[in-house]
Amino acid sequence: MEETTRLTEAIRELLDGGRDERLADVLAEAHPADVSGVIRELALEDQVRVFRLLTPQQAGAVLAELDDPILRELIGSLDEAEVSRALDRMPSDEVADVVQELPKEQAEELLDLMEEEKAEEVQVLLEYREGTAGRLMSPDFVAVPETVTVARAIEHIRKAKTGDGAFYVYIVDDHDHLVGFVPPHRLITADPATPIRTIRTEDVESVTVDTDQEEVARLVQRYNLIQIPVVDANRRLLGTIGVDDVLKVLREEATEDIQRLGGVAGDENVLDPPRSVFTKRLIWRLINLGTAVLAASVIGLFESSIHSLATLAVFMPIVASMGGIGTTQTATVVVRGIALGDMTSSVLRRVLSKELWLGLTTGAANGLVIAAIAYAWKGQVLLSLILGVALVLNMLVAAVVGTLIPIALKVFRIDPAIASSVIITTFTDVCGFFSFLGLATLLMKFLL
Repeated sequence: MEETTRLTEAIRELLDGGRDERLADVLAEAHPADVSGVIRELALEDQVRVFRLLTPQQAGAVLAELDDPILRELIGSLDEAEVSRALDRMPSDEVADVVQELPKEQAEELLDLMEEEKAEEVQVLLEYREGTAGRLMSPDFVAVPETVTVARAIEHIRKAKTGDGAFYVYIVDDHDHLVGFVPPHRLITADPATPIRTIRTEDVESVTVDTDQEEVARLVQRYNLIQIPVVDANRRLLGTIGVDDVLKVLREEATEDIQRLGGVAGDENVLDPPRSVFTKRLIWRLINLGTAVLAASVIGLFESSIHSLATLAVFMPIVASMGGIGTTQTATVVVRGIALGDMTSSVLRRVLSKELWLGLTTGAANGLVIAAIAYAWKGQVLLSLILGVALVLNMLVAAVVGTLIPIALKVFRIDPAIASSVIITTFTDVCGFFSFLGLATLLMKFLL
């Protein structure tokens, strides 16, 4: 962060002084990630100036690091020829990430200007569904036939046109089916005359092109992989996914889950213009308004009780607030468990039992505290007991809905993170108000 701040100050100073030659030297020595961080801080006019001083190789790397709103705005301010030169220097999977964020016509124009071979690779990747291994994979990898020797394999590697992302040498049969892999260190230390099939590892983890990117990330994390191969339905090797791509997936998925738990669209960025997020925000707020009306209607059922004993209104927010924190805590843990693959049907009963136990015990502890506070405040023993019991019941409801709703959404192929506080706290609001006001209404004659 400090490095980006210093670089930003230096670039601003050089931009203001019109020292483009010196600025080009500074940019050439900077890491693309740091340059992209600087570009985020600049006005569009200065972004264009900085971008045009980058080498095509650097420009491509910087484009791959930019957030979507800035990326679209910057590309829209550049000539297509400038952008296509930068895209030609990028790995195909990163080009696909950039192109998919652009309007269709602009994306097609850029692909037409790119080198034919690179453009074809990108178009193949774009045919796969977003969020799958096929869209995430890189077609740059090293594969050798299982019939060659170690010496021939090494010679093949020397001639291969791959980037820095080729971590393993993959072994394929006559039909390009994946049959194993060899780590580089094993290849280097083996006798050159050794058939490569004798030193290969046959048990190789792989994914198909339609595997969800979250499942890819789980496999890489579980087996501590640096790279995972991608195959088709017939196990033909099509590409690879590196750990750097998996880290991006983990960041995106974590961001998406956090945003949706808060009732925000999973793809919203802090730099998105207000118009682009207006509809997304409005939908969630209308949903929240609807759930609030539902909770208010429950209160309306007991309007006469509240009118008779206004003290009830004082404690209602406490019951709702405690239920809200209960559902949020439970749902957060459950959604994370689903994302990591830990939340399976076999452990559902254990998880539900745990959350019910926590709901009962924490509810009882909080119930005793609030009952004591209510008694000290209002001096009514029965009202204090009703408040304590209502809080315990609401915490039990929080445990159930916080566990089951995310799982139910997963069953119906809906992102469990949508089970945010906007939705699940409605259950605790309704049940909390109903239990507290209902008990108070039943025992009203003893309270007055």
